[in-house]
Amino acid sequence: MKTYLLRTEQNIPISLSEAWDFFSSPLNLSRITPPEMNFIVTSDNNSDAKMYPGMIITYIVSPIWGIKMNWMTEITHVKEMEYFVDEQRFGPYALWHHQHHFKEVKGGVLMNDILNYAVPYGFIGRIANSLLVEKQIKKIFDYRVKAIEKLFGPPPSK
Repeated sequence: MKTYLLRTEQNIPISLSEAWDFFSSPLNLSRITPPEMNFIVTSDNNSDAKMYPGMIITYIVSPIWGIKMNWMTEITHVKEMEYFVDEQRFGPYALWHHQHHFKEVKGGVLMNDILNYAVPYGFIGRIANSLLVEKQIKKIFDYRVKAIEKLFGPPPSK
């Protein structure tokens, strides 16, 4: 199985506690996901619940061509105010391991995402990744940068 890696980094002009409060709430994910993905959290988690190891989160999402898919992730690791990891348990990928790291820096927070993923179906999946999936994932993360800037402001000047 071929795996792929995407790393992103973003400076956000808010405190570490504000960043943690926002990003550790599963319901806020829909606020930074492109609207055309029709992303809906379907789990019965308490609306103000923060992520914890073992937390299961279910969604309906339309990643391509408006086709609705069920997706389930588990929060496997959490170190409060530093990082959390979500892993797909059921969904469109053969592998989805997404690390979210937060570090206090001058003027705000540095957020790093490290995504390891794989597309199912062997050779066909590799072609699909080249033609479609990789571009779609990058588009989602590019959208997040803009959505986060809209919510919290542009990165602090150096």
